[in-house]
Amino acid sequence: MTNRSGAPVVVAVDGSTSALEAVRLAAREAATRGRPLRVVHAFIWSLYGVSLTPAPGAPVNAGFRHQAEQLVAEAVTEAGKVAPEVAVTGAVVEGAAAPVLLAEARDAALLVLGSRGLGGFGGLLIGSVAVQVSAHADCPVLVVKGEARADGPVLVGVDGSALSAQALGFAFEEASLRDTELVAVHAWIIPVAPSDLLPVAYDVEALAAEEERVLAEAIAGWSERYPDVPVRRRVAYGAPARMLVEESAAAQLTVVGARGRGALAGMLLGSVSHTVLHHSHSPVVVVRHRREDRKH
Repeated sequence: MTNRSGAPVVVAVDGSTSALEAVRLAAREAATRGRPLRVVHAFIWSLYGVSLTPAPGAPVNAGFRHQAEQLVAEAVTEAGKVAPEVAVTGAVVEGAAAPVLLAEARDAALLVLGSRGLGGFGGLLIGSVAVQVSAHADCPVLVVKGEARADGPVLVGVDGSALSAQALGFAFEEASLRDTELVAVHAWIIPVAPSDLLPVAYDVEALAAEEERVLAEAIAGWSERYPDVPVRRRVAYGAPARMLVEESAAAQLTVVGARGRGALAGMLLGSVSHTVLHHSHSPVVVVRHRREDRKH
């Protein structure tokens, strides 16, 4: 799933409290995976033609460039405190945040982001950069949400789609790495007939049995690959996003596919993944097709 040989865990920093939380979480994730950690700051000021050096008479440590380098250095130090066994490097990369991070994602095993950066509006639950990168990145994206915890299961949403299968594989891998159980949630609703047609009669018991089968078949192959991972299945009638958000309160990690089988073709993030990304009580990983996995 995520075994890009030698690929680092990459974390973005911008000086915000959320980014510092992301650094700590990324350091732990790198330690769990036995991978190096790369700390990246997207340096946008050079795009505006402003002077990057200290003004005449200013301290030598002034200037945008020095401040950016200091920001990265402090993040590298913080990561070393959390996971001293992890090799940590830092870089200031010129460009806007989303393009820089999407480029980094091409060669990363995992990209870790804070939920909101310095430019976030007070009323937003998650920043625009986190949404953009989660929708487009070529590696799984972990967004800091809720409370990071070492206990609790790995939670994953399953709907039978191709991306759901990738998310399920990632979740099994995570549960194995963390030595914890996997909770696989499959929520379903009765299809609604178009308003201009007569109501459609459904055999609810038959529908429920079919949804149980969908989840069982989705899990079967992964359980054989990860026999060490105990699995708890949750099949229920209701809105998938609401169920995942509720279940996330007890989870140490929530995993969703970027788009499910009900997503519209033009949507880069489906409604379920979008809602979970905004409202989860635990850190969220969004999984989408990597470039090499797509059909052309």
